[in-house]
Amino acid sequence: MSVATPIIPETTNIGYDQHRLEQLLLTHKATLNRKKQSIIVSLSQITPKIDPLSILAFLNCEKINNFSKDEIYFYWENQGKTEAILGYGVTESCQLNTSDRFIKSQNFVKNCFEKIVKINEHHSSNSFPHIFCGFTFFSETNQLEFPFSSAFTFLPKLQVIKQKRNSLLIFNLLIDSKTDIKKLAYQTSTNIKLISQIKIDPKISNLEKKSIETTPKFQMIQGFESSVASALKSIEAKHFQKLVLANALDLTNSQEFSIIECLKNLRKYYPDCYIFAINNGKNNCFVGASPERLINLKNRQLLTDALAGSTSRGKTKLEDYYLAQKLLKSSKERREHQVVIEFIVQRLINLGLIPQISPLKVLKLSNIQHLWTPIYTQLNANIHPLEIVAKLHPTPAVSGFPTGITCQEIKHYETFERGFYAAPLGWIDYNNNSEFIVGIRSALISGNHARLYAGAGIVEGSQPEQELAEIKLKFQGLLKALSYS
Repeated sequence: MSVATPIIPETTNIGYDQHRLEQLLLTHKATLNRKKQSIIVSLSQITPKIDPLSILAFLNCEKINNFSKDEIYFYWENQGKTEAILGYGVTESCQLNTSDRFIKSQNFVKNCFEKIVKINEHHSSNSFPHIFCGFTFFSETNQLEFPFSSAFTFLPKLQVIKQKRNSLLIFNLLIDSKTDIKKLAYQTSTNIKLISQIKIDPKISNLEKKSIETTPKFQMIQGFESSVASALKSIEAKHFQKLVLANALDLTNSQEFSIIECLKNLRKYYPDCYIFAINNGKNNCFVGASPERLINLKNRQLLTDALAGSTSRGKTKLEDYYLAQKLLKSSKERREHQVVIEFIVQRLINLGLIPQISPLKVLKLSNIQHLWTPIYTQLNANIHPLEIVAKLHPTPAVSGFPTGITCQEIKHYETFERGFYAAPLGWIDYNNNSEFIVGIRSALISGNHARLYAGAGIVEGSQPEQELAEIKLKFQGLLKALSYS
């Protein structure tokens, strides 16, 4: 356990009983004093299996007790693990634009969990309160171009977790001396009953019946090929070994893009990726389907991925096999991949860990395949998840190598703000279990405008026209998800 806080013994369906909940919350309010001016009561309730995406669609359209239609939220889905999590609304938050954002966010997480009193604890690996996090690629971010803080971290009011056999609702209730306990108990019990009854929200099924016809105009930022050619000259001059250059594609539609429809398409087309959405509550949402895991931390076991080097999928099984073998034998792609492995291994060693490298594999996605090497280790010290994230970000898979030089080169060549593109997005739970992905295959959606991001690794032997073709291939995933056809 990461922190020592009170746990109330499980009481069946306490969340459905307003009077019992009110009495329990009053008991906790009575413990407040000058040293402890507020607490967070975390109430968990098992329900029949519900779809967090359906809950998000419902909350985006209906105003319910203690929530508005314009709430901050984080949606996370991994179909391979039959897992989906929604964090909706804000109980506590920390938004920063400072170079020490990882340290300050780590302190926020620790302080937040220390305030929590858990009720109706269930013995499930992910039945704990989660804090959701988004960190931009660079610590300095122009918020006129990317409207999120460089560290965007929050404990949600409502957490919906889809598990294999059932679902779990978690309400994180902030209580201070001014809290109206009777009103809070009424709102919470009413919301539990309402949300637990939602099966499939009509908004999702209706979208399947009535597709939105979109005719977006799109424009790619120019100059990518010339930037690649210039970077290749610097590589030849031994200024750096590898540089990852990204590009952006801007879409303008006749009507607002639907986040729910986009997520529904992403879960349909990319079941082998992490589907995610992080919304700032001001009609700006960063969405995507990332194949790249930065860290998975469970019961002190750490797993991370080296993912670099790619090619397209074949139209037939034989062609697909041929392309995969060509990828495995490509000295250019293998060099690019090896740089990432060595970087991750060295960073983990610097943390006092002993990393183990799994055999090289090919990760096959719907429209692309990558060289993939899982790396794992046992944590032998009390290392916080954000310490590992800070140490690994950015890997050469998304920046280049050496990272200090290439991050400056990225700022020189790229004329747009990366924001959450290629940056750490994820969650940390009460027991310091954690999962972060890298925000690639992604887009920032603001009303009827969307900016899509994609990047390519430039190493010795790269060809500008081939790297542009790779960028366009990577754009296809989000273009397909936004087409609603």
